[in-house]
Amino acid sequence: MEQEITRRLLSFLDASPSCYHAAANVADVLLKAGYTRLYEGEPWQLTEGGRYFVLRGGASVIAFRVPRRDFRGFMIAAGHSDSPTFKVRETAELPAAGGCLRLSVEPYGGMVMRSWLDRPLSVAGRVVVREEGRLAARLVNVDRDLLVIPSVAIHMDREVNKGTALKANVDMLPLFGMGKEPGAFRQLIAEEAGVTEEDLVSTDLFLYPRQAATLTGGAEEFVASSRLDDLQCVFGCLEGFLAAKDGESVPVLAVFHNEEVGSGTRQGADSTFLTDVLRRINTAIGRTGEEYLTAVANSFLVSADNAHAIHPNHPEYADGKEFPVLNSGVVVKYNAAQRYTTDAVSDAVFRQVCREAGVPVQRYSNRADLPGGSTLGNISTAHLSVHSVDIGLPQLAMHAAYEVAGAKDTAYLAQAMTAYFGKSFRIGPEGVVL
Repeated sequence: MEQEITRRLLSFLDASPSCYHAAANVADVLLKAGYTRLYEGEPWQLTEGGRYFVLRGGASVIAFRVPRRDFRGFMIAAGHSDSPTFKVRETAELPAAGGCLRLSVEPYGGMVMRSWLDRPLSVAGRVVVREEGRLAARLVNVDRDLLVIPSVAIHMDREVNKGTALKANVDMLPLFGMGKEPGAFRQLIAEEAGVTEEDLVSTDLFLYPRQAATLTGGAEEFVASSRLDDLQCVFGCLEGFLAAKDGESVPVLAVFHNEEVGSGTRQGADSTFLTDVLRRINTAIGRTGEEYLTAVANSFLVSADNAHAIHPNHPEYADGKEFPVLNSGVVVKYNAAQRYTTDAVSDAVFRQVCREAGVPVQRYSNRADLPGGSTLGNISTAHLSVHSVDIGLPQLAMHAAYEVAGAKDTAYLAQAMTAYFGKSFRIGPEGVVL
């Protein structure tokens, strides 16, 4: 099981060069599993036993099942489809010295910029085209080694190994070619989209590294890939969602866009997307507003976003006691300032789920003087007041162009989420009941 899940993870990562492709791949898996796509602009007709999903913004997707009309609550898990990268500007071509042609890009999210240097890159994302009198979005992936961001030779920058600062508007512009006619890049994108340049209206294109996801290590104990943060959690949660047996609550899988830039968009975790879907489920199945509020009170959220493993070369960056290790299980994340939403109750609930599933659990806290970034949990619970735990899988080189994680840990997450999505959560005078 572990090896098969890991192999499927590698295929999922390679097939998801952009957040739009990741969401489309999740949707494709759901369709093949018998789920029906719903549209926000149309009425919803839901039935007991129905399986559904809905997309917003092309890169966010929420899937759910309705096991019964009198469901107890919502068992929710959330991850994100986006990763740090560079967005290609609409006016992309930028002439340079030596007759070279570069692309104008800007950073999307906080990445380790030097990790993008001197490696084959390409572009992927979505475009909007004119099609039979209407505007239509299409996925685009230039599936070949197209670009490179060349570094400066050490002979010209003798301080390079002492930590030369990189400027996004100078050092990180990818080389597209030389001797190209003006408009060559736009023409290439139009060809990839299958339209004329006149029918290519606008683009959302991003750089991505061309190196495929792979297993490394003497016993292939590591996964090395781009976009492990957070597609590894997305994939593991999706596997668990599909494998779970129906319980008394509605299982909900949410994959949000724009986490890496703060989530403050119509399709981000700081939007109404999740609450809109939950309210519509309640209404479409014929339940009252009071029943909705009762269901929310008996709901639970797992915010799944990868965690920092202790670094083999720099263990001093980790907390002395609460540090995760690769291939040692799912990580529960704690932070006193509530950048992670885990508290004693939600920690105990998730640990109980993992205990029953036979999944090892690790605990992570930032080193007290090195505050980490926030994630989906505290943003989502600002809109939906539910108990929430922040978890992840341990990894190295987070936000680099190529990251490293444990080969065993994806299966651990899938196993834990299979158990989780089949549970129900109730809290009352008698305490917590699962």
